Amino acid sequence: MGFLTLLGLILAATLASAYARTSIKTWAIVTAIILVAGIIYFETGFWSSTAAAILFVIPAVFLNNKPLRQQHFTKPFLSFYRKALPELSETEKVALEAGTVYWDAELFSGKPDFRKLHNIKRPELTADEQAFLDGPVAELCAMLDEHQYNHESGNMPKNVWDFLMKNKFFAMIIPKQYGGLGFTALAHSAVLQKVSSRSTVAAATVAVPNSLGPAELLLEYGTEEQKDHYLTRLAEGKEIPCFGLTAPSAGSDATSIPDIGVVCKKKVGGKEVLGVSLTFDKRYITLAPVATVVGLAFQMMDPDGLLGDKKQLGITLALIPRDTEGMKIGRRHLPLDVMFMNGPIRGKDVFIPMDYIIGGQKMIGHGWRMLVECLSVGRAISLPSCSTGGAKMVAWGTGAYARIRKQFNLPIGRFEGIEEALCRIAGKVYSSAAVSTMTALAVDRGERPAVPSAIAKMHTTEMARSIIQDAMDIHGGKGIIMGPRNYLGRAWMGSPIWITVEGANILTRSMIIFGQGAIRCHPYVLKEMEAARLEDRDESLRQFDDLLFRHIGYSFQNGVRSFFQGLGTWRFERSPGDKFSKKFYSKITRYSAAFGFAADVSMLSLGGSMKKREKTSARLGDVLSHLYMASAVLKRYRDQGSQHADQPIVAWALHNHFYEIEQALKMLSYNFPNKAVGIFLRRVIFPLGTHELPPGDRLGHKVASLLLFPNETRQRLTDGIDRDESEHHLVAHMNRVLSKVIDTEPLERRVLKAIKGGQIDEIDPSLQLKQALEKNIISKNEHNLLVKVRKEVAEIIAVDDFPFDAFDRAQTQIPDDEQDKVA
Repeated sequence: MGFLTLLGLILAATLASAYARTSIKTWAIVTAIILVAGIIYFETGFWSSTAAAILFVIPAVFLNNKPLRQQHFTKPFLSFYRKALPELSETEKVALEAGTVYWDAELFSGKPDFRKLHNIKRPELTADEQAFLDGPVAELCAMLDEHQYNHESGNMPKNVWDFLMKNKFFAMIIPKQYGGLGFTALAHSAVLQKVSSRSTVAAATVAVPNSLGPAELLLEYGTEEQKDHYLTRLAEGKEIPCFGLTAPSAGSDATSIPDIGVVCKKKVGGKEVLGVSLTFDKRYITLAPVATVVGLAFQMMDPDGLLGDKKQLGITLALIPRDTEGMKIGRRHLPLDVMFMNGPIRGKDVFIPMDYIIGGQKMIGHGWRMLVECLSVGRAISLPSCSTGGAKMVAWGTGAYARIRKQFNLPIGRFEGIEEALCRIAGKVYSSAAVSTMTALAVDRGERPAVPSAIAKMHTTEMARSIIQDAMDIHGGKGIIMGPRNYLGRAWMGSPIWITVEGANILTRSMIIFGQGAIRCHPYVLKEMEAARLEDRDESLRQFDDLLFRHIGYSFQNGVRSFFQGLGTWRFERSPGDKFSKKFYSKITRYSAAFGFAADVSMLSLGGSMKKREKTSARLGDVLSHLYMASAVLKRYRDQGSQHADQPIVAWALHNHFYEIEQALKMLSYNFPNKAVGIFLRRVIFPLGTHELPPGDRLGHKVASLLLFPNETRQRLTDGIDRDESEHHLVAHMNRVLSKVIDTEPLERRVLKAIKGGQIDEIDPSLQLKQALEKNIISKNEHNLLVKVRKEVAEIIAVDDFPFDAFDRAQTQIPDDEQDKVA
């Protein structure tokens, strides 16, 4: 009995030390003290005390004696590890080395330091950036007519293009020294949000030159001559850029591009010039039909050894003027009837001199690294910002419509079925805005957020698709009848485009988020791989031993913390925040430990086959994604002053994220390739079962109600969109009418009461008002006001119709070569 008591004390000390995340040395000291105290207090016998002491001393000495453990454990394990460690391809090495980590690494830690989250600066624009939003951006928004160029002209009018170039919309990321605007990533994001709240076409047009394109590549890698020539011309609007990456046989697998550039010599102007002969076929290239300078990715080869002994030189990037001989450009794709400029670029035996290569000859073969590093920045801004801006406008418009539109004499927003959709819209808009802003701020910190940018791109576009779907359901027939009065249909049609581009979401979820994050963000995995590959064997053993035992401790600690927090101890975690938000910070800590443990168990048990277990990777990626988004929601709540009125929406968003986290972990355990490991995971992470629920009905009612009338929470939720009334801004007009509808609701109820009471017996609504006036139920002024508001409401809920032959598109076909000339 004495031995079991002492054994229990050793176990309790070990678990307590693991939960507190102490070092091995601290564990040994604490456990030794507790063991000695137990022997004295319980007066255990000699043999019981000796057996317990031996049971403790052997592992304590082994773990704390580095030469001993290195010789007898780490050295043979390292030998096995080196043999099992797969060779990384150059592509994988580049993907892992590109980018930086910050808060995403904290989420892997098992116990995030929320000071790092709060140290990310609050979003704040400079005076120049705010002036640009209030001036040129607002002016641009007033010029936009989405219906006109999507349904009639197929292109934005010349005055809009001229305005974009004159006001340097294509030069937001170009420094002022080259004539650009030199905006922060936050300002870049704010511009895209405001423009996208009015027009998908204009947003796509503005986004591309400031995302993955020639300007970004030139700034990072261009020669001084290339920067001086192109950046100035891009800033002045004398050049329109595009970038050709995707090929028919190389979409998501961009490293397999078949486009070839062969090093050769050619006589140009009587002189022999060293250059590259290009043959390429690119598609889905935004701005290609109107671009004047084309960025191109290709596989460079040197079969004749003109540059050296190496024949296969790798992916290389070049800038090519539109009028280069052999370039075929100008034709258009039609991406789901959304009329932004997009089309193919083709060329056969197109000769370019060596100085067209971005960065010059020293950057030959480094194209993939250049693309990956720039993509993590561009992807962090463009699609998250555009999706968020569009989603905010949808929320602003749908809330107004749901209050204005009535059925059964009741605003449709009051029906519980509509409430369900409205609260999803509000909650997801809040999350989308939070993620978009926090990821942009990471870029401004100097980060290249490879994993957060993938999370932001995938989830903001997915949330936008869900939001527009709910909005379409709420609008019913109003949403499906296209025409000048329809402000939703085109966004619904275009949502799959943003899901697909810049890394298809299926690929991003199943291969990239956890695939990159597991190595890049994990506190030990990448460092262990690097240590194992060191040429100095003694140094390799020393570093690997230290990392390995830290890793073992990390995994054990996360397992212990996961188990006990699953029993409810997460409620006692020290957390920042106010009374409302503390429990949500604690839940992030709880699920961070569970995620870290599940990730380690998955990698250990599956080993190299983890790369092929895409569903397992996807579920772990879902956990990491929702942890990141929940963190972003809490940061947004804090940055906006922890407003009490916003708490229903914040709570809805967070409950949704935690429910998704639990579901992902639950499905991971039930579907784990090794059933025994799956059961083990489930027992450790969920010792009492799963308990997270999606946001409840009462909370949903509060959230939905906030969208139905003007208020500060609704204003903050949809901040940054274009609210100024203009000729084609139907949603702004509708929100002006919303205030009138709310003001006249007491009058409408008075009239309705009179109808039900039999005082008014007319059926025609206009005659009902006339009769109400005659019977002094309403005054003359009230009558006139109701007539006016009802007229405006009728205009809002109206849909378009067209002449019978309006859709006869029969026209004389222009030959392909003539179409190219026209373009």
